[in-house]
Amino acid sequence: MKKWLPIIVILGLILLIGAYMASLNNKLVVLDQNATAQWANVESSYQRRADLIPNIVSSAKGYAEFEQSTLVAVTEARSKATSINIDPSNITPEQLAQFQQAQAGVTSALSRLLAVFERYPDLKANENFKELINELERTENRINVERNRFNDAAKELNTKLNQFPTKMFAGILGFHEKAYFKADAGSENAPKVEFDFGKDKK
Repeated sequence: MKKWLPIIVILGLILLIGAYMASLNNKLVVLDQNATAQWANVESSYQRRADLIPNIVSSAKGYAEFEQSTLVAVTEARSKATSINIDPSNITPEQLAQFQQAQAGVTSALSRLLAVFERYPDLKANENFKELINELERTENRINVERNRFNDAAKELNTKLNQFPTKMFAGILGFHEKAYFKADAGSENAPKVEFDFGKDKK
């Protein structure tokens, strides 16, 4: 019996480690899927903004006929932003920085466009344009909410990945940290979309 004791101990340790890794894998799968699902919500919010831009530009063309360069800038920024795709299973800081930079370009272009629109009272009186701007404001708010929720989900996953002994096995199981949205990138600042639609109706 004594000669089998080392083998029994080793087999017992293997079973314990295997059970721990199975349990750990299940926990990390849940956290990773939560972060991945939240990333989908982030992308959906940004896509909603991208879908609004052609309608806003189309509504403005008939009024802001001398602002073609501004309209083009918004369209080009939108095109660049929608061309960037990120693998949600492997969101690296470099990928997220590129994504944020492109979205910040859209935010900046929209801010310039909306500032230009202030000079066109007839456009501001257009009911369709009003609704588009209101929807844009709601969408910008939703983007901020979803970004913050993604950061929370990523933080929960990353915290678990850096805890001991999880850190020893996470890489083996194929789990990696997800990057965060950072405020200093600038894309968290929603463009000013509030218009005083009533002041031109005197």
